[in-house]
Amino acid sequence: MVEISPQLVVFLVAVGVFTASAAIMDIRIKKIPNKLTLPFFGAGIVYQLIFNQLGNGIGSPGLIDAAAAFAAGFGLLWVLWMIGGGGGGDVKLMGALSVWIGFKLTCFVLVMSTVLVILGTIGVMLVSAFTKGLYRTKETYVVTSDAPKGQPVAAETAGQRARRRVMGYAPPVALATWLVVLYKLPKFPQF
Repeated sequence: MVEISPQLVVFLVAVGVFTASAAIMDIRIKKIPNKLTLPFFGAGIVYQLIFNQLGNGIGSPGLIDAAAAFAAGFGLLWVLWMIGGGGGGDVKLMGALSVWIGFKLTCFVLVMSTVLVILGTIGVMLVSAFTKGLYRTKETYVVTSDAPKGQPVAAETAGQRARRRVMGYAPPVALATWLVVLYKLPKFPQF
């Protein structure tokens, strides 16, 4: 049985509202704004200071674990962003979330959200192929160039990349976070 404590209530409300808000914004406006992620990141540091202080290292709730989680969540997605595999909002989303959930849960959320993105993308592509046909699906999601052969190809703009995007990253992150937190809830706060 889970003991309801002020720490648990703050954690569940903050993480739940943040992930839901990020998912909704990512679906509606295809962006995760700084005005959502940066304050949540700062609040995560305050949360760790109030409830867990420094902690006893990686794997033990506290600022040390939060720093390792930030390095994993923010760092991995930053590398992906730099090579064109995501957006800057996704990087800040995982950076802010990781400070709250710690290193272990960040790793679980990264893995589970990746699986959910793959399954979601396959689902969207299959539905599109069956409803629009293969040619229109390819036309929608695959980058093509209008440049004649032998001519340089213009770089894809951010707007073109956003229109071609199959699905946002925040909804799978939200779902993965909720599933992981619910699974690990009986061990709170020693996630």
